[in-house]
Amino acid sequence: MATYLICHGAWSAGWAWKRVRPLLRAAGHEVFTPSYTGLGERAHLAHALVGLETHVLDTLAVIRFEDLRDIILVGHSYGGMVATGVADRAPDLIRRLVYLDAFVPNSGQSLNDLTGRVPEAQYGWLLAPNPPAPDTSAEDLAWIAPRRVAQPARCFSNRLHLIHPEPAYPRSYIHCTKKTGPDVFQQFADRFRAAPGWDFHEMAESHSPNITAPAALAEILLRLA
Repeated sequence: MATYLICHGAWSAGWAWKRVRPLLRAAGHEVFTPSYTGLGERAHLAHALVGLETHVLDTLAVIRFEDLRDIILVGHSYGGMVATGVADRAPDLIRRLVYLDAFVPNSGQSLNDLTGRVPEAQYGWLLAPNPPAPDTSAEDLAWIAPRRVAQPARCFSNRLHLIHPEPAYPRSYIHCTKKTGPDVFQQFADRFRAAPGWDFHEMAESHSPNITAPAALAEILLRLA
């Protein structure tokens, strides 16, 4: 049995993984999909000081209070920033670190550094959600649109400072190739496609296969266990 801990993407929350959770659990695995402070069912806790560090601490708290060990840590999109910070602070508890079309920062980098742009804020400190992928069905849009909420800007501007060298546990990168515009994640696909200590996977899906292709995503995640 494996223990999956999912670090979700921006403007999202644990709810976005409801189609993947039962597929992993049906194979006998534990799955945790916590929502960060200020997002999902915790949106009422948002304030201007919530940032990347808050979300790293949120996830570390789940590890501590659920007494998780031997973790397959999955970071999706912005969640790659969170997962990198979590894995750096709890390296002995990680079995594998998986980046799903995600940002992979070096020490001292923010998400804004990796995208090369600063998103426009709403209400001074909140960032409006990006539009969903064009292939998102009308049914899925009706599901996700009311649940995607603005995110504190500090999540994108906070720099992540790492304290450990390159980890000993294996890492995986899953690149989603069905993009209609510039692909900010191509830089990581190019970097890790043949990098030592990494294995690389491609999905002919858009950026959030947890929404649009849960079965195909679960198949890859199960293989990594």
